[in-house]
Amino acid sequence: MFAFIVALLISVITTTVVLRYNHVHERWSSDHSEGVQKFHKDSIPRIGGLGLGVALVGVSLVQGVLGDPYSQPFVLLLLCASPAFLGGLAEDLTKKVGVLPRLFLTMLAAVLGFFVLDAQLTSVDVGFIDRALRWWPLALLVTAIAVGGVANAINIIDGYNGLSGVVSCVILAGLGYIAFQIGDILVFRACLAMIGAIIGFLFWNWPWGRIFLGDGGAYLIGFWIGELSLLLLARNPQVSPWFPLLLVAYPVVETLFSIYRRMVVRRGHPGLPDAVHLHQLIFRRLVRWSVGSEQARHLTVRNSMTAPYLWLISSLSVFPAVLLWRSTFWLQVVFVCFAALYVWFYASLVRFKSMKWWITRRH
Repeated sequence: MFAFIVALLISVITTTVVLRYNHVHERWSSDHSEGVQKFHKDSIPRIGGLGLGVALVGVSLVQGVLGDPYSQPFVLLLLCASPAFLGGLAEDLTKKVGVLPRLFLTMLAAVLGFFVLDAQLTSVDVGFIDRALRWWPLALLVTAIAVGGVANAINIIDGYNGLSGVVSCVILAGLGYIAFQIGDILVFRACLAMIGAIIGFLFWNWPWGRIFLGDGGAYLIGFWIGELSLLLLARNPQVSPWFPLLLVAYPVVETLFSIYRRMVVRRGHPGLPDAVHLHQLIFRRLVRWSVGSEQARHLTVRNSMTAPYLWLISSLSVFPAVLLWRSTFWLQVVFVCFAALYVWFYASLVRFKSMKWWITRRH
């Protein structure tokens, strides 16, 4: 548990320092309220990912001082994650790093993990695909796309206070639990370290919304989840490759559906931002009636009331994944059912046909 405690304490302290000296870095780090995806009133620092990065570095240093045998692979994992984190942090500070460069840097991080940590996707339990993945260049390409896709998916759901943070904690908890059950200590401790770092950030993020995760934090968490999933699969063949996919079903389905909506329905570019993600529809159709004022504090309340809906929805894939982690067939069945449930719920919100008891109203 020391990885969790150390990461938690360092993350809280770092985030507090960032907020204390916000007046110094505000011109670079603040996230203003203009834009189709902005649902807050004040100027908020968006470098919460800095607390996560510093916390993970702190854990690696403590492990080294204590002579922990898992210190070296943890450091290598951090080094592999650095392109993804630094690319996102550069966007947070400059607002000039586009989606494609950030995605490329995250895929580069996955390539480093492929060679340095032997974290690679070589099986999906589909015969002809598994045979094709024996050719290492194809395995390298698929690995980079998979990790980059998960990182981008976590960034996409990072829209409201506490949303991506808690969803990621639940995913990492499921991943860490199975790693503990089968004795993979590296993956288990890495999951605990990131959970501690995220909770330290959430201390100021939910429900107050004093600081945002930012692209640096979202891409770091997404890479961490993707890379640990590959490490678990590569080192433990008894784990079904559909287990981590079902764990991240909510952000992955959200991303795939967003691409479909933008390219097929709207005939536009898949990277163009819009305000019709599932979490944004929940905010507009289910939560906005709870506090009608447009004051900043009331907008923050509605913002923070949105995330629990998605915590519940994401748990509908995580808990079955933990229960069925060996069974590819049932994991596939649950994934298809979850995707169908997502589309049904999204369509219900679009057509104003959501269940009345879901709607939060003023009393």
